Amino acid sequence: MTVMATSLNLVGLGPSVIEGRRTPEELKALALDAAVALEGAPAEQIAKWATDTFGARFCVTSSMADAVVAHLFSRVSPGVDVVFLDTGLHFPETLRVRDIVAATMNVNVRSIRPQMTVGQQDGEFGPRLFARSPDECCFMRKVEPLERALVEYDSWATGLRRDESPTRANTPVVTFDAKKGKVKVNPIAAWTQADVDRYISRWNVPVNELFKKGYGSIGCWPCTRRTKAGEDPRAGRWAMFEKTECGLHV
Repeated sequence: MTVMATSLNLVGLGPSVIEGRRTPEELKALALDAAVALEGAPAEQIAKWATDTFGARFCVTSSMADAVVAHLFSRVSPGVDVVFLDTGLHFPETLRVRDIVAATMNVNVRSIRPQMTVGQQDGEFGPRLFARSPDECCFMRKVEPLERALVEYDSWATGLRRDESPTRANTPVVTFDAKKGKVKVNPIAAWTQADVDRYISRWNVPVNELFKKGYGSIGCWPCTRRTKAGEDPRAGRWAMFEKTECGLHV
């Protein structure tokens, strides 16, 4: 690990926060170098690189299916911002995890809401837009709020893992999101579900109770169903559509 840390310093990726905004070109160069240097590194080292490099211009995003990534960063960088997209359509169990995280972890939970309430969206676009045009609903209730929330940051972390689905199999630990012009950090990309379970057990991390009720992946309640034995964990998301991602990670 010492060799890896030295390599990061040599290419300007060491633990120093640069004042002001980096250009997209600078951020892309950082991401490309870090993706190589940090591949295979412990999640804690990846997290520390992110918070050391970006300082206050970094945040964690969490869907509150569990609080693993929020907890990981609370240990590495106490007080870090944790962004939660409050779509207005979450299960009560999901909101409970968010509230536990806010009350018990040394992080700053920011609940970001869409520009329209569910009622306002129904009035303008008709009821149950999620059943007719899920991409449009996801954009208004997730994608646009995230883009708005990330304006003040240069980098953010997610809980994406390679073993979650075929669409995530090549997830890098650090990448440059050209659409957003920001660095995306995936510290547990290489973890398996067993790794996640061990972390949860060791640190007593809050987990969404819906997992005990047969849900493999948890999103908004209208577009999430229980998964069947042997199904991909994300098979219960938008099950009536040819859709596997909400748009946040594509």
